[in-house]
Parts: sequence; C-alpha cells; structure tokens
Amino acid sequence: MSIWEYANPKKFLTTSERVMPALWVSAAVLCTVGLIWGFFFTPDDYRQGSTVKIIFLHVPAALIAINAWFMMLVASLIWVVRRHHVSALAAKAAAPIGVVMTLIALITGALWGQPMWGTWWEWDPRLTSFLVLFLFYLGYIALWEAIEDPDTAADLTSILCLVGSVFAVLSRYAVNFWNQGLHQGASLSLDKEENVADAFSNPLYVCMIGFGLLFLALVLYRTGTEIRARRMRALILRERMQA
Repeated sequence: MSIWEYANPKKFLTTSERVMPALWVSAAVLCTVGLIWGFFFTPDDYRQGSTVKIIFLHVPAALIAINAWFMMLVASLIWVVRRHHVSALAAKAAAPIGVVMTLIALITGALWGQPMWGTWWEWDPRLTSFLVLFLFYLGYIALWEAIEDPDTAADLTSILCLVGSVFAVLSRYAVNFWNQGLHQGASLSLDKEENVADAFSNPLYVCMIGFGLLFLALVLYRTGTEIRARRMRALILRERMQA
C-alpha cells in the first residue's frame, strides 16, 4: 500500500466514504463533550472570571486555522511536484474551512480581549499576523474562483499558498517571536508554570482533538464534492465538443 494510491480519485472517494461516518461521530461527540465540560464544569478564573471559558472555542479554532494553511501548503506542493489533481482539490476544499476557523478565532479573541484589555482590537504583532492570514485565505479562495482553467488556478494558488505560509508561521509561533503586545503567551506549554491548570487544559485537549477530527471530516467531504464537480465539468465539456 502506498499513499500515492489515494491520488486516484476513485480510490480516494471509496476510502473517504468509508471513514467519514466514524469521523463525523467522533468529532461530534468530542466537540460536544469538550465544550459542555469546558463551559459548564470548569471554575471561573481568579483574574479573568468566566470570560476565560472562551478559550475552549478560541484556541481550537486558531489551531485549525493555522494548521489548515499548512495542510494546504503540503497539498499544493504535492500538486506542483507530482501533478495529482486530488491534492490540488484537497487544498481548495480546505480553504473555506480555514477561513471560517480564522474568523471564529478573530471574533472570539475580540470577545475575550475586550473585558481583559479594554479594547476589541489592538495592532499587536500576533493579532495582526493572524488578520493577514485571514486576508490570504480570502485571496486564495478568490483566486480559485477568478481563473477558469483549473490547472492554472491550482498553479497560481500554490504560489499564493507558499507566500501565505510565512504568515501562518508567524501566527503559529508569534508567542515565541514577540514578547511585546497585549496578547498572552501560549495557553498550552511544556512548562508547568506557563501551562493552564489541568481543570482547563483537559477539556481544552478534548476540544482540540474534536475540532481536528471535524476539520478532517469536512476536508474529506469537500474534497469528494470537488472531485465530483470536476468530473461533471469534464462530462459537460465532452458533450459540448461532441455536439
């Protein structure tokens, strides 16, 4: 068995349809358990009060937003090197999911920041790099829609994905690059003094795994939809040429 076997659209569709039910159920259970646990069965923070519970939406959404772009980068590089259409379509399928997760992270961050900082937004380096990543997501989606030839669109969006990865890296590691600004450090850390308390970290881990499985299920579903849409366009074009 080779991973490149799944570059065959039929093989990909058959396999994804087999694993998606388990992914949907697992994602639904973990997200539900994690969010209920986090919002209703964790204590208020001594300093932030109940607003700290936004962490159970904000952190998983931000994690998926950043890593979705990295997944798109890998898929785009596979397209450039090996010209597998499934990889290009997988990158295209992941972009709307990534932009939604980025928007959730920005909104929940603002809701969290307002009572803590006294402002909805600050041009903090970490926040700014995340906003730029959101704009790259929008540009990536717009570029796919603007170019009629799918192979040309895949080529150009792959280049854009490579450039945007700089801001994905900045968003991911900004807490290590910059100490200035209002944004706090990483919520989860190997350093026990910096890591959030177990009362918050345990349900947070559940939410993160649930969001990860949800992202995987959505990518498989949307990639399958893109494959079928590509087939349909090819059939329509063939019929027009034969007419």
